[in-house]
Amino acid sequence: MKIIEVTDRNSLIEQLLKVWESSVKATHLFLSVSEIEDIKKYVPQALNEIPQLIIVENENQVPVGFMGIVEQHLEMLFISHEERRKGIGKELLKYGIDKYSVNDLAVNEQNPLAKGFYEYMGFEVYKRTECDEQGNPYPLLYMRLA
Repeated sequence: MKIIEVTDRNSLIEQLLKVWESSVKATHLFLSVSEIEDIKKYVPQALNEIPQLIIVENENQVPVGFMGIVEQHLEMLFISHEERRKGIGKELLKYGIDKYSVNDLAVNEQNPLAKGFYEYMGFEVYKRTECDEQGNPYPLLYMRLA
């Protein structure tokens, strides 16, 4: 496993889109297939615009996870379904906390595994909204490092 800070994103977008889709299908069970397809259209733009993009590569130099950071906010963290529960998310988040002082994030309330992971990593809920940032009926939990 190798953590890399990405500078040239163009060659990685398709690979990271596969990681994103694999992760979302495994963890965002509240989304329909068509909702996932709709959201997927915006992922390349988000990956290109995020100020800090950090990936994890496996031993074959294939991306298996990534996170995006805006200032001290964890904007995104996705691990390929096949690579989940191997400590990759933990290593990525620790890297973000250590190097970028990540101290807050938002997580879908209907994704209890992610909420539990962030709690395990020391984050606590401080706010809840009824809708996500796009106005969809998916409550968000805002968490900060305790």
